[in-house]
Order: sequence, then structure tokens, then C-alpha cells
Amino acid sequence: MAESLADPAAATGQSGYWELLRGNVTFRRLWIGNVVSLLGDWFNTIALYTMVLRLTGSELALGAVLIIKMLPWALASPIAGVLVDRFNRRRLMIASDLLRALVVVGFLLVDDAGDLPLIYALIAAQGVLASLFIPARSASIPNVTSARQLVTANALMAASWSVMLAVGAALGGLVTQWLGERAVFAIDSATYLLSGYFIARSVIPQATDTARGPVLRTAFRQMADGWRFLRDMPNVRRIALAKMAWAIGGGALGYSLALAGDQLSAGALAAGIGILFAARGLGSGIGPVVARWAFKDRGKWPLILGLVIAASGICYTVVGVIGWSLPIFIVLVILAHSASGANWVMSTVLLQERTEDRFRGRVFATEWLLVTLAETLSIVAASVLLEMGVVDLRGGILTFALLQLLCGVLWVVLVVPRERGPIARR
Repeated sequence: MAESLADPAAATGQSGYWELLRGNVTFRRLWIGNVVSLLGDWFNTIALYTMVLRLTGSELALGAVLIIKMLPWALASPIAGVLVDRFNRRRLMIASDLLRALVVVGFLLVDDAGDLPLIYALIAAQGVLASLFIPARSASIPNVTSARQLVTANALMAASWSVMLAVGAALGGLVTQWLGERAVFAIDSATYLLSGYFIARSVIPQATDTARGPVLRTAFRQMADGWRFLRDMPNVRRIALAKMAWAIGGGALGYSLALAGDQLSAGALAAGIGILFAARGLGSGIGPVVARWAFKDRGKWPLILGLVIAASGICYTVVGVIGWSLPIFIVLVILAHSASGANWVMSTVLLQERTEDRFRGRVFATEWLLVTLAETLSIVAASVLLEMGVVDLRGGILTFALLQLLCGVLWVVLVVPRERGPIARR
């Protein structure tokens, strides 16, 4: 079992990436499984966006894809958090992978616009299963790493998500363009099976919640215990809001990339979407690596969280002002998501360090609930405004970029003062 994270003094520096992967077999297997499934996920995402736009031509229908991907996830998160803290996290991740492999096969049955309800049902099922997998993975990382490995492990996970976004989006766009959507869905299903294989070969210790009795009878009490923990631990509750603060504007901005792909690459929709999502992935990969190198003082991280949210908003504001110059658009997307990637890894590490293991699943599930609800509302607002013609795509980007900038400023003004001095420990 990894050394305790309770004593920050145990961290006498940070492990290197190669040192971590070479020396920590369990983390390596967890990481490989994650990388494989992420590659398939981004193949799947580009194919889905392309399929829905091809079948419907509707911004609102595309917005519904993102909403249905996240809203069931959000609604399932409280129960998922209880399951992650009560049952074996390794087995839950394996079950989630196997079931998602089966769900993705269902996309092969889609033929025309009349199958849109089937598409939405399958997306919802994926979201529910992801709501179990993601908190289980996040809660497991501190249990398989030492104190000096924790930041490196989270930076590597975040960078891997981003690299797989970049590679998966770029390749997914090309594969979708060349081989069609069905081939992409078959590949995605296979990646879940491979992910489950690697996780099955891992050993993941945990401090399982010892509640007894039927799951449904105790679930609500355990959820209440988790929420009381957040209520009584303001230093945890504040950090659990960091990703949500980005998502309030970021949901709509991510959605806008799918629509901008058509304008930036006319006649090659999948390739255009793939290019912009690859830029997003590249940026998200750079951010955690830079944050790990540049921001070693944990005491400054709460301030940096607000600054990077604002920086992301500034980059998209410039996108809204300058219009559709592809090279400049790509550079700004990379910079914006470098900032969001830094926010992601720093807030994750702080939550892992500040949260007891037996509550960790519920805390991460609650964080995902907040993030997905914020993204859902953001995408609903953007898709309705675009569908009704209230704003064009450029105006929509500018509107939500300014909203994200405001969220960053409010974080610095309202949250950072509470992180200074002894009060930060409460």
C-alpha cells in the first residue's frame, strides 16, 4: 500500500514520469487501461458529432448529444459515489468497461435520423457507466501512489487525457472520414475491453466504507454523510468548485468547437472537428506538465486556479473578436485549454490530499455532479441561443468567453481570501 498522504512532509520532492511508470506496476496498469479507453472515447466522440450533424443538420440536436452525455452522468453521480466508497473500486471499473463495450456496439444499429432516440439512449447509458468509472479511478490514485508520486501521477493522467484527445480527435476525424462511423464504434468497443484487461491485472487497496445493510437502504444515508463531510470541511468544498467554475463558460465553448469545425474545414466536417479537438487536447496536455514544473508551492494553487480560469476566458474572448483565422484559432484554443488543464490537475491533487479515503469517492462524484450540471446548463443556453438566432457562432463564443473570464475573477475575489492563513485548514 502507498505511504500515507496525511503527512505533507512525506513528500520530499516529486517523482519523475518514467520513474513512476517503471517502478509502480499497479499505477502503470491503471494508466495503460485509461489511455487505451480514452483513445477509443475520442474516436467515438468525433464520430458521434459527425453522425448527428450529418443526419439532422441541427445545432440543437448536436447540443442534445452533449447534454445527454452529461446529464445522466450528473444524476447518477451521487449513487455512484456511494458505490465507489462502499465496494471494490477495481471491480467497479472493470464492470464499467465491459458494459460500455457492449453499449457502444449499439451504435452500429443506427441507420437514419429516425434512430436519434436510440443514439441518445446509448449516450445516456455511457454517461451513467462513466459516472461510476471516473470517481473510482480518481479515488484510487492516492491508494496506489506515494506522497511524492501523487502530483506526477495526476499530471500524467491529465496529460494522457489530453494527448489522447489530441491523437484520438485527429485520428478519429480521419478514420471517420475514410472508413465511416461504424468502424470507429467497433474500435471504441474493443478499447474498453482492453482497458478492463489491464485494470483486472491491478491491485488497488482502499479504505472501504463499512456501512452494513441493503445498498438502497443505506445509500441515501451515505450520500448524506458525504454531503455533511463537504459541509463541515470548507477547505474541501471550495476546491470541489474549481472545475465547475471553469465549466460554467467552458461547456458552451467546447460545444462551439464542434460547430466551428464545419466553418473552418468546409466539406470535411469530421476532419475540421478533429483538428480543433486535437488543438484542445494538445493544450490540455501542456497545462498539467507546465503546472507541475512551474507551480511547486501548494499554498499558491488556489490563486492560480482562479487565474487560469480567467486566462482561458481571455483566450476565447480573442477568438470571438478576431473571427475565423484557422492558425490563430488553433493557437488560442491550445492556450485556453493549457490553462484549463492546469486547473484540472491542481484541483484534483488538492482534493485527493484534503479528503479522507473513505469519503473520496463521494467527494469526486459530487465534484463531477457539479461539473456536469454546469456544462449541461452552459450547452443548453448556447444551443438554444444559436438555434433561435439570438447570436451567431462568433457572438456565442464571445458571450461565454466573457462569462468564463468573470468566473475566474470571482474565484480570485471570493475564494482566495478564504485560503489564506489558518482558515484554509477548515
